[in-house]
Amino acid sequence: MTRTDDLSINPESSCLDAYRSSIATQISSSLGIPLSTAYEGVDYGKKGIDFTVAIPRFRLKEKPAILADKVVSEFTPNEYLQSITRDGIFIHYICHTTNLIRTVLKQIYTLSKPTGSHPHGSYGCNNSGSGKQIVIEFSSPNIAKPFHAGHLRSTIIGTFLANLFDANGWKTIRLNYLGDWGKQYGLLAIGFQRYGSEEKLMDNAILHLFEVYVRVNKDVENEKENNPNKFSPTNQEAKELFKKMEDNDKETLDLWKRFRDLSIVEYEKLYRRLNVRFDVYGGESLVKEDLIMDSLEKLISKNLLTKKTERESRIGAAALAAETISDDQDAGDDDQAPDALALDFDQYNLGKPVVQKGDGTTIYILRDIAGARQRYQLYKFDKMIYVIGDQQDLHVRQFFKALSLMEEPFADELEYVNFGKIHGMSSRKGEVKFLSDILDASKEAMLDQMKKNDEKMKDVTDPEYTSDEVGMTCVKIQDMSAKRAHAYTFDLQRMTSFEGDTGAYLQYAHVRLCSVQRKVALDGIISRDNPDLIDTTLLTEPKVRELVFALASYPDVVKTAMKNYEPSTIVSYCFKISHLVSSAWETLIVRGQETELAQARLYVFQCTRSVLASAMRLLSLTPLDRM
Repeated sequence: MTRTDDLSINPESSCLDAYRSSIATQISSSLGIPLSTAYEGVDYGKKGIDFTVAIPRFRLKEKPAILADKVVSEFTPNEYLQSITRDGIFIHYICHTTNLIRTVLKQIYTLSKPTGSHPHGSYGCNNSGSGKQIVIEFSSPNIAKPFHAGHLRSTIIGTFLANLFDANGWKTIRLNYLGDWGKQYGLLAIGFQRYGSEEKLMDNAILHLFEVYVRVNKDVENEKENNPNKFSPTNQEAKELFKKMEDNDKETLDLWKRFRDLSIVEYEKLYRRLNVRFDVYGGESLVKEDLIMDSLEKLISKNLLTKKTERESRIGAAALAAETISDDQDAGDDDQAPDALALDFDQYNLGKPVVQKGDGTTIYILRDIAGARQRYQLYKFDKMIYVIGDQQDLHVRQFFKALSLMEEPFADELEYVNFGKIHGMSSRKGEVKFLSDILDASKEAMLDQMKKNDEKMKDVTDPEYTSDEVGMTCVKIQDMSAKRAHAYTFDLQRMTSFEGDTGAYLQYAHVRLCSVQRKVALDGIISRDNPDLIDTTLLTEPKVRELVFALASYPDVVKTAMKNYEPSTIVSYCFKISHLVSSAWETLIVRGQETELAQARLYVFQCTRSVLASAMRLLSLTPLDRM
């Protein structure tokens, strides 16, 4: 999905905007086109070239070659632009090196200082979303079930998007829409009556409830296998219990609420470990009943519903089955049940999704419709994003279409950010592998790596914390390195390697930048608080210019990520900076140098560390100082 939101031009937050504006001014004057049109035509150049303008993109009457000659002949160097060259119909610009290095580093240094609204500094941020509010729904596990690998991508990508919108000036509401309603909770209640243990519940609520849920589902399977009509008394009892929940039976709801509250407590522990937070814990259960019924009535008044037999409902539900969808679409056992109500979307090639079962209980799609309306009433959002796996593409298209046909005022402001599956995250027995186990395995792998270097281990104050952070960095970077639409295979050994573009390598790059200041302090070299006192004219190495220009592009990288919603955009940038630093170590030596030169080079590494740390935080990573 490509966004076209207007991202403002502001040299105060991005030095390169001033350089582009200077190019645009000269292009506008030479070609007689609007300044805004000229600015849009200024692109980054290839290696060794700062900016490039392709003359044909302006679609002018004269031949591009003639226009290119005119631009070159009228070019005048200034404080921003040093030189210009022509390559056919392309015009290449080189920025004034001395001024570029001075202004970029000063801006990074200044904007990287903590403020009240930006505790880690504001470099890379902008105010393009000022005054706008967005709701982002992500993670959304089912209560009473362990947080497993299937929820990992939604959590990581959703957190990244929330951080990204924050960086672009939006007011962001992070919403965890829990799967906390449906027949499966009637089934869980029955299972707890049969197999539950108060002691185990208090020890590890989610794990015990999951064990109970698995056992009671086995009961259902056995009952169906031993009954010629495939009828399960337990399943029927669960339906009746869920009906009690919808009818507000106090005793049933009290037990359900206890399961929900205990689940949230356990989830919050894992979210803290993942460096993830939420502003709101919502859920299907919290959608107002009157709004659900009002939504149903509105669908009826718009002639959007049709009757559907229970058998048809089961066939349709099977096509939508997905891990994060609630189990309340279960087929049931009685073909003679009253007809269900379904959305008639055949003309849109979207099928006929059921919104209400024949027994009067509601289906999650109706609660999604009502839930979206409820959020708009509450937040009056300018945009709402759903971060959901691509297994639910059809479901999302169906309920977005329903809201559109209902003529809801916010229907056009809904966006769906999907992602592919993770393969290779099952245990040896073929069962689901829980995320806490995956994080523990990553942590242990990194701790083993760290123990191989006794000297470095002595510098690490808390090896357990450090190995956990590096392990989580590895998990997240493997997830976000590729385009989110792509599925990928989980590979613990590859993921935790220090070789190649891995999370461990990224943390090492940041740690190495932190170590520079500690080491030069031993020689009496300290950084200066006033960047104007640093002689940046001493920074003449080509590697410095290449690195500084890359640092200057960070605000644009953030804007690009806002257009494509791709974490990989930021991940690629992090590795680009890390590689540039790695290639610069041999020439940009700080220790043993004359004081002024040492301070200038240290200044470059300090600014680089600030930018790399900012990009890592955008990815929800915690940059480490030692490892």
